[in-house]
Amino acid sequence: MLRLADFDFDLPPELIAQHPLPERSASRLLDGRATPVDRAMRELPGLLRPGDLMVFNDTRVIKARLFGRKASGGAVELLVERILPGFEVWAQLRASKPPRAGSALRLADAFDAGVLGRGGADDSLYRLRFPADPLALLDAHGHVPLPPYIRHADSADDAERYQSLWAARPGAVAAPTASLHFDAPLLEALRERGIASTRVTLHVGAGTFQPVRTQRIEDHRMHSERFEVGADAVAAVEAARATDGRVVAVGTTSLRALEAAARGGRLEPMSGDTDIFITPGFAFRAVDLLLTNFHLPQSTLLMLVSAFAGHAHIHELYRHAIAARYRFFSYGDAMLLERPAAPALR
Repeated sequence: MLRLADFDFDLPPELIAQHPLPERSASRLLDGRATPVDRAMRELPGLLRPGDLMVFNDTRVIKARLFGRKASGGAVELLVERILPGFEVWAQLRASKPPRAGSALRLADAFDAGVLGRGGADDSLYRLRFPADPLALLDAHGHVPLPPYIRHADSADDAERYQSLWAARPGAVAAPTASLHFDAPLLEALRERGIASTRVTLHVGAGTFQPVRTQRIEDHRMHSERFEVGADAVAAVEAARATDGRVVAVGTTSLRALEAAARGGRLEPMSGDTDIFITPGFAFRAVDLLLTNFHLPQSTLLMLVSAFAGHAHIHELYRHAIAARYRFFSYGDAMLLERPAAPALR
């Protein structure tokens, strides 16, 4: 039985990418389908076959981070996790002392939000009521929710580059980072190669950065995320399977959406919340190949890719990536993985 320590590795801090490259498709690509091969993202079309299907996540990152003060004057920092009906939100909140239910927070020196109480899966979130549409207020006054390992304040460049070209449905508080490598020329090259595409939605939650604090990984509790796999995506998968095409998930978010919709044994249209936790031993039903960035030590995403491609193989690939000086995490380079042959979903 694998434990948390089995998903650790030492990463030189200078390999954590702090800024995106000038061109999206200029990233390196580690071809990890077998023995690691160093490539470039622009080579991706040649690594796939006509008839393969790429599945993209069309979530849009919202400006979910807000700064403000309590009535006492103490500083607060919010990360809006989910927008609810009635101008309400769930949010993570950092303050020297927790605010009480019934109190108000002055946010961005622009509006007041009422504290309704605490809750969430582990009582770690605050329920707040905004005075108007939260999406509009966040867009006007919020900040791009860059992950904690990116150490600079968000900028106009981040507002553009921490977003995929097809981001359409607002709701994520972290980017589906494998999507950040695609620009218009690369998408056109994929189309010319005869590679189809479809979209699903998974609104990435702040729980994607939640550390695993249990030594037995099966004891870890995932935060839920909203997702939708529509009938058009299911039909695209079925069409690809009918011609022996492979399903290529662009990012762990697309993979989680597809596998959540296939947990009943076959892929079906589905929407709702998922807390799917993919660890070694998971029975994949929908995805054949995965394009993904490099993930944090001891993270649930490192466990996911280990489940997909094999624990020992992933460790070999990460050792190679560190030795070859790949750029890691959200603004870093990419890796292409293939799961061992298994009966296809039909």
